[in-house]
Amino acid sequence: MMDSQENTLGQEKTEELLNAAPAENSNVADNSTAPANETPETPAADTAETPAANNDADATEQKKVYKSKKEVIGRLKEIAHSDENPQKDEVEYLKTAFYKLHFAEREADMKAYVDGGGDPANYKVTPDEDEEEFKAEMSIIKEKRAKIFLEQEQEKQENLKKKLDIIEKIKAMITSPDEANKSYQDFKKLQQEWKEIKLVPAEKANELWRNYQLYVEQYYDLLKLNSEAREYDFKKNLEIKTKLCEAAEKLADESDVISAFHQLQKLHQEYRETGPVAKELREEIWARFKAASTVINKRHQQHFEELRSKEEDNLVKKTALCEKAEEIAKTEISNASEWDKKTKEIIAIQAEWKTIGFAPQKMNVKIFERFRAACDEFFGKKAEYFKAMKQKFAENAEKKKALVEQAQALQDSTDWKSTSDKLIALQKEWKTIGMVPKKLGDKLWADFLGACNHFFDARNAATAGTRNEERANLEKKREIIAQLKALAEEAPDDAQEKAHELTDQYNAIGHVPFKEKDKLYKEYHDILDRLYKELNISTARRRLDKFKSNLKNVAEKGGEALDNERSRLMRRYESLRQEVQTYENNIGFLNASSKKGNSLIDELNRKVQKLKDDMNLVREKIKAIDAENN
Repeated sequence: MMDSQENTLGQEKTEELLNAAPAENSNVADNSTAPANETPETPAADTAETPAANNDADATEQKKVYKSKKEVIGRLKEIAHSDENPQKDEVEYLKTAFYKLHFAEREADMKAYVDGGGDPANYKVTPDEDEEEFKAEMSIIKEKRAKIFLEQEQEKQENLKKKLDIIEKIKAMITSPDEANKSYQDFKKLQQEWKEIKLVPAEKANELWRNYQLYVEQYYDLLKLNSEAREYDFKKNLEIKTKLCEAAEKLADESDVISAFHQLQKLHQEYRETGPVAKELREEIWARFKAASTVINKRHQQHFEELRSKEEDNLVKKTALCEKAEEIAKTEISNASEWDKKTKEIIAIQAEWKTIGFAPQKMNVKIFERFRAACDEFFGKKAEYFKAMKQKFAENAEKKKALVEQAQALQDSTDWKSTSDKLIALQKEWKTIGMVPKKLGDKLWADFLGACNHFFDARNAATAGTRNEERANLEKKREIIAQLKALAEEAPDDAQEKAHELTDQYNAIGHVPFKEKDKLYKEYHDILDRLYKELNISTARRRLDKFKSNLKNVAEKGGEALDNERSRLMRRYESLRQEVQTYENNIGFLNASSKKGNSLIDELNRKVQKLKDDMNLVREKIKAIDAENN
């Protein structure tokens, strides 16, 4: 009878893996010897032989480094337009590789544009023909995979039916020992046919294998071959299985863990297809092969545990970079220098991203898309900012161009005072306008400054004589101030008359340099106030002297200012005259016979005298204005 351990070899687990969707990882645990009709676990089948292979193992062994998007697209076309069965892990890897290259290429292009002096606000992402071609090929592959999936499902159903027919045929052979002996060659053919039939529905695999194994064992129980042939079979099978054990043990020295695991799958397949050995050797040969398999399986499992651990670490690092990029993307930035600083930070983060390996397969594309979204958000906001800045620059440039035109229109004017005021106002307005692009800003400033300098140079040349006169006036006024100070110290009998003469002389002197005016004004009025106080000069005289002193300042405002002041004084003079006339008329009607009447008349006379004094002061001011106009 054929040994159940040798023939099952974990067929339940193997059939399940053969017919299930590709798993993330497949490892074989160490198992103790299984009793008959039970299934010890065994390594998954080799990917090269079955569609349900270990994805991580294949990805690690078969991954190719793609240097360009064209290479990725070329491989996609091979898969899409050939009879090749698209493998999910390879398609996902190609997708990741393409977008990694696509993103790096776009960032390099933008960096080169900015480094070349380009305005980031003007940079535009152009449509990528490679990406469109990539998506088209991916669509074909998706349809192809869907079609293959349906075909495989149909094939699994057909294979299920075939294996059920084989089981029924073997079941018919075990009706009697005689029938079993006669049908041995047919039985061997059915076994070979069973081996050639591969995929069946996963949910039927275990039950199907148990039924098959049950009837195979029952057939061998009934089969009675002659002793010589049976011994020869056992010996031949022992030699084969011994070599398989040696080959499995030798795999422990293989440096490539993935390659060793794949080779082990092939050895298991051969072990499974080899017939039984003598009953007393079955446990021993199986234990030896199983022990060698356990060593390879543990190494394989440890390799992928380390790989997964590293990928998890990479995921943590990439998640941290995503958070940094997202935080920068959400930062409110209000000036170009800050944008430049944050751009360098993003580029540094992107450079660090490229140094980190792959994340776990299920998260690798998602984490990359999250990172790319954060970077896209940052550069999108940056483009919007510089677009708005460009618009603001354009508005500022138009404002400055208008000021240049106004300054150039005034540059040939000879109305020195009025034009000076206007150009100074334009210069103040210029300072309130924001920035413009440097090259244009330099030109506008040169034009504006040139127009201003043209006018002021002409004014300075034309008023050179006036400035000399003003300095001479300054010396004259300082001399008078010195005389007033001496007068205050000496206090002669005719000090009051001399003080009036000196103030008249002072007021008759023309303008002094503008920078000296305020200082001179204070010094002059300080000594006047001292003299007025010490010499008991009347308030009216003080007011007149102060008025004459201020008249120069009024005259600087232009002829209209003096005329306006004279008109005001004339109205004031007429008002005072009418008021005096009214009081004098009223006095004529009063009765002075009583003491009270006399008191009232005296009060009115005092008011009339005060009004007349005010009229005299106003008249003197009018005379001073007329003298200034002359």
